[in-house]
Amino acid sequence: VTCFTVTTSSLSFLLQYIYENLCFFFCSTGYLTVTIEPLPPVVVGETVTLKCNFKTDGRLREIVWYRVTEGGTIKQKIFTYDAMFNTNYSHMEDYRRREDLVYQSTVRLPEVRISDNGPYECHVGIYDRATREKVVLASGNVFLTVMSPPNNISVLAENTPAPFSRYQAQNFTLVCTAKGGKPAPTVYFKRDGELIEVISYVQPGYGDESGGSAGVRGARPLISRDLDDTKLQKSLSLLGPDGRPGRLYTESPGRGYHTPGQPANEPSPATEAIPETVVSREFPRWVQTTDPLYYFSNTHIPQSDGSVLVQAKLTWTLNPQLDNDALFSCEVKHPALSMPMQTEVTLAAPKGPKLLMTPARAKVGDTVRITVQGFQVGSPWNEVFPEPLFTWTRVGGRLLDGSTERAGKELVLERVPAELNGSMYRCTAQNPLGSTDTHTRLIVFGELCSTHLSPTGHLIS
Repeated sequence: VTCFTVTTSSLSFLLQYIYENLCFFFCSTGYLTVTIEPLPPVVVGETVTLKCNFKTDGRLREIVWYRVTEGGTIKQKIFTYDAMFNTNYSHMEDYRRREDLVYQSTVRLPEVRISDNGPYECHVGIYDRATREKVVLASGNVFLTVMSPPNNISVLAENTPAPFSRYQAQNFTLVCTAKGGKPAPTVYFKRDGELIEVISYVQPGYGDESGGSAGVRGARPLISRDLDDTKLQKSLSLLGPDGRPGRLYTESPGRGYHTPGQPANEPSPATEAIPETVVSREFPRWVQTTDPLYYFSNTHIPQSDGSVLVQAKLTWTLNPQLDNDALFSCEVKHPALSMPMQTEVTLAAPKGPKLLMTPARAKVGDTVRITVQGFQVGSPWNEVFPEPLFTWTRVGGRLLDGSTERAGKELVLERVPAELNGSMYRCTAQNPLGSTDTHTRLIVFGELCSTHLSPTGHLIS
């Protein structure tokens, strides 16, 4: 009897041990799956809702949302739900009955920025079925793609203002810059509203992608392929006596205006009207009448805020006869835009600077400023482009500081002497499409002498 009792007790203990361990492995952990709804790309400024769905037959412990940065090495906690202190949580009534409960956790990100782009994770924890001291975890992840349309586009001419030669063919480059886009926008050029067919090439020093209608070619001089020696020779009709290019339709700097009947270099006694502006109309022999070849390069420069700066260049052999008054536009396409952004410029040669002289009545010793205020011909929406280079010279002599010419929109003559009265100044405006000269004459008024009578009645000055 004693033996049977011991055996029965041992068997009972063994069965209880087996039951508890089987329950631990098969029914203590609970059931938990976590999924996050995928998100379409969003635009900067929109409100985004992250949705985390999970199923379980256990008791919820917590929900934690993370924003993952630095390639997954850093997880920033952005939202936490603790079920232990939430009185509204609906607890399961029967622990022994398996029952799937569906939950959803949402997080709103108002007015998202580019910096919000990246992966997010939802971590869910439930209590173990056997003990509240153990928590079972599961997680899901989603990638939030934030797009940003370009916030600025601009077109300018490369390397301007700068001197140029009217007697040989030259390249001209338009640069279109699009800033603030993510992902990188698509940039292309149009001429007079028509899409330009381009030949893509890679600039030296850049190894990034390029776009266009033709295959990528190596960078090389663009003129040598299309012009022969006859097109590069100087126009004999435009050469001066010494074989150097002469000044077109303007007087030589070595010769001044001379009024018949007056000695040379004598100042004019009265203010003179500004002579008519002279515009150069003759074009060199290298000018072609065929359609040019357009070369296109595209550079992507990543920015610190996650956006991409795109710089597109259009280069061709300039033809003043065909390109003057031509309308070029740069258009930018981006998935965050419902229609392309556009900016445009009209190529235009200078049409005569409008000069302003201050003070209007200069006296001996005054500082005189001659400033370019604009252009005498043209409309506000058709300004001179590219920006012209302004050069100042004095007809028949040197400038006040002894130099032969001065560049800039303003000529400053400090403490003018009486000897400058009647001197003529030339302002030359030039860009790759043409040049023009405008003249103005400086009139210097001397200080008036004061007179009074002496006690003896004689005039004293």
